[in-house]
Amino acid sequence: MQMARIWAQNSYCVRRKVGALLVKEKMIISDGFNGTPSGFPNVCEDENNVSLPYVLHAEANAITKVARSNNSSDGATLYVTASPCIECAKLIIQAGIKRVVYGEKYRLTDGVDLLEKVGIQVEYMPETTE
Repeated sequence: MQMARIWAQNSYCVRRKVGALLVKEKMIISDGFNGTPSGFPNVCEDENNVSLPYVLHAEANAITKVARSNNSSDGATLYVTASPCIECAKLIIQAGIKRVVYGEKYRLTDGVDLLEKVGIQVEYMPETTE
């Protein structure tokens, strides 16, 4: 989880930096952080500090990155610094990810609720101050 938090610092987003790592058989098979798609300027918010509609979430970046590789996310664990939204939860389900560990609760719980409903193991692992 600590590595996902470190990876989040790669994000150009100002409001919130989120990192994600996909792990399978104790190996990182993909990574992602929230940001803009390839070819877009590295600006995530508009002049009113509202996220631009095309900004990708960290989970989506990690899942699409593994899809372009020779690895498979089937049976993997996703470590992500913030709880998944409903859209990312659907991607997680379709990617065959079996476990999600997240470090910060988001105000909406529909993503986590959906993952639990389909039997994906979900764990909350907050950052400790020790």
